[in-house]
Amino acid sequence: MYQKTVLDNGLRVITATMPHVRSASICFFIGTGSRYESKQKAGVSHFIEHLMFRGTQKRPTAREVSEAIEGLGGALNAGTDRETTVYWCKVAQPHFPQALDVLADMLLHSKFAPQDIEKERQVIIEEINMSHDSPSQRVSLLIDELLWPAHSLGRDIAGSKQSVATIARKDMLSYLKGHYLPAGTVVSVAANIGHQEVVAAVSQVMGGWSSRKRLPGYVAYKEKPAKRLRVETRDIEQAHLCLALPGLSLFHPKRFTLDLLNVILGEGMSSRLFCEIRDRLGLAYNIYSFVEHLLDSGSITVYAGVDPKNLVVAIKAILGQLSGLKETTSESELVKAKELSKGRLLLRMENSRNVAGWIGAQEILTGRILSVDQVFSIVDAITTDDVKQLAQELMLGSQLRLAVVGPASSYEPLEELLKL
Repeated sequence: MYQKTVLDNGLRVITATMPHVRSASICFFIGTGSRYESKQKAGVSHFIEHLMFRGTQKRPTAREVSEAIEGLGGALNAGTDRETTVYWCKVAQPHFPQALDVLADMLLHSKFAPQDIEKERQVIIEEINMSHDSPSQRVSLLIDELLWPAHSLGRDIAGSKQSVATIARKDMLSYLKGHYLPAGTVVSVAANIGHQEVVAAVSQVMGGWSSRKRLPGYVAYKEKPAKRLRVETRDIEQAHLCLALPGLSLFHPKRFTLDLLNVILGEGMSSRLFCEIRDRLGLAYNIYSFVEHLLDSGSITVYAGVDPKNLVVAIKAILGQLSGLKETTSESELVKAKELSKGRLLLRMENSRNVAGWIGAQEILTGRILSVDQVFSIVDAITTDDVKQLAQELMLGSQLRLAVVGPASSYEPLEELLKL
């Protein structure tokens, strides 16, 4: 499925050969993100990611950077998460050398010009304003604060308007020097290109990148007593809610069981939540659940948007579905969940961008790459008893957290509902 080479400077190059595709996708995964930041510099990882697109010595303007790829019909983008930052490019295969040169140029030679920093600072503040104006995004930020209180995992990845306003150029350059390291970076490529050809190309543009610094550590998360309810009043039509429980880390042996439990609970139009809350009760247009697996923590969260007068009945109905997972899961439900999970993974793997992301993300986070067939073997071995047992372990009333964003109402009894 893939081949891996470690360059002399510690940079890992991983390739997946896809003979049937005519595209080439490149991902640069950096092993840093918002959890590595101090509270005072919250958002610096995201700020840096934005500025990488603002110009280099070779391509001085943002337009020249984007045109270098868009002029080839390709796509160029990036994303900052809690534990990783990824820069990626997808082009027609003949343009692979140009795409690699652009990404390497951005990472190694971005200017961080003072005037660009000030422009991008305002752009990011507007991005933060946009997320705060969106009730569905705002409620997800509030539930993170309840899941990981007083910890970097619970902060907005973009930081706050206050922290973004104070991050200086020297702060960014210092963070780059300490966190953007070849030994903490993975270059993953999915294309119909041989491994050694990719290694030679990456060595040519990245081989001179060196550093003797140690890879940065992070503050581990430890459970602590905290608030279980957060309500933010907004003059809007719906009440947006997130109901969450602590989940499992990337390294937990039962993480794939939790993934299947989540499919049964709230992924797709045949899930329990969709069938009950939307189809049978008609309480919500949008309802789903999702899981997050982090290096040392995790979560399972249900989101819904409902009429404020139906908020209590919706919460009770959701809690009923969570409780039901502790009672029974039918064999047919489990089979459907397995086939949905496997089918969607196979469909994603037809896209070179997803394949590059699949191998690169696993390597940067866990140092181990599971093939699709290995994941299928793990998933196929999970039983209904496994799902039931895990539900009983995780679905604890004492661990429930609830965040609500919506119009003023009588929210006092909400915390009393948090029982399973």
